[in-house]
Amino acid sequence: MVGASRVKQCKWLWLAPQRTSHIEFPPRLVDMIFASGINPLLELQRLGSSKLQGTSQSRRPQFACLRPPCSTTTTTETAGQAQSVKMSTTPGNTYTISKQIKTEYPLIDNDPHFKRVIRYARPSDYVHGIVAAAAGPSLLYAMERFAPSYVGKGGVAQTMRLGGAMGLCGGFIYFYQRSILRFYGMSENAREVQMDMREMVDKVKRGEPIYGESQLTPAMQGVAARQSRYSALFMAVLPWFNFVNHSQHGVDTAKYYRQAERELEAERLAREGGNPSQ
Repeated sequence: MVGASRVKQCKWLWLAPQRTSHIEFPPRLVDMIFASGINPLLELQRLGSSKLQGTSQSRRPQFACLRPPCSTTTTTETAGQAQSVKMSTTPGNTYTISKQIKTEYPLIDNDPHFKRVIRYARPSDYVHGIVAAAAGPSLLYAMERFAPSYVGKGGVAQTMRLGGAMGLCGGFIYFYQRSILRFYGMSENAREVQMDMREMVDKVKRGEPIYGESQLTPAMQGVAARQSRYSALFMAVLPWFNFVNHSQHGVDTAKYYRQAERELEAERLAREGGNPSQ
């Protein structure tokens, strides 16, 4: 049975072409309507149409119900039931699921930190970056030698400075992209896979966060990860780097902890085998 205090708030709006008014029904009548299960809107439309038989169809009024949200009654759960529900809805994975690109090589990190990309770079990346940075100024100088522009020394110097700055930016982007594509698994990365495993396992053994300390909340870490994930694929148009230590990198971090447990167990067995008195 609907309470009278709530039913008083239920008003039926009479929408007529010329006037608008509110009709408030007695609480007892509304209680009877809701208790009987009758659709009040249909009944009122039927009654209104029977009383307005002489009225033309174009001037026949319409009805609409302005009804406040009904309060639903829920059964109070015990502490044990609430805990069981919470445990059943908690995800069991050890990483945040994100969209991944199918690649030929294993994924190491879909949003590595800027410093990590630099540390994992190969010597060949430095060579390619230096060559790309020097290509622009070198071509400008060669063109000036074979086809002089006759702008004078001042104009040539300004052109060379601009070409050198653009060459440095382009060379660094090329160097950075070659390194980060190995984290994405888009190029051969056997060396980087081993480096990643060694670095993360050592952090687990020392009890440190594997992706570093962060001052941001988990929600803001997620925002940062979504802004820079796979950003290197658009690097030629908009250079975008990750400077945030967050925990959303698209890989299952349980592999690092399993490897650390295996290594710690092997070290313990080695100590016990070398010193039988223990």
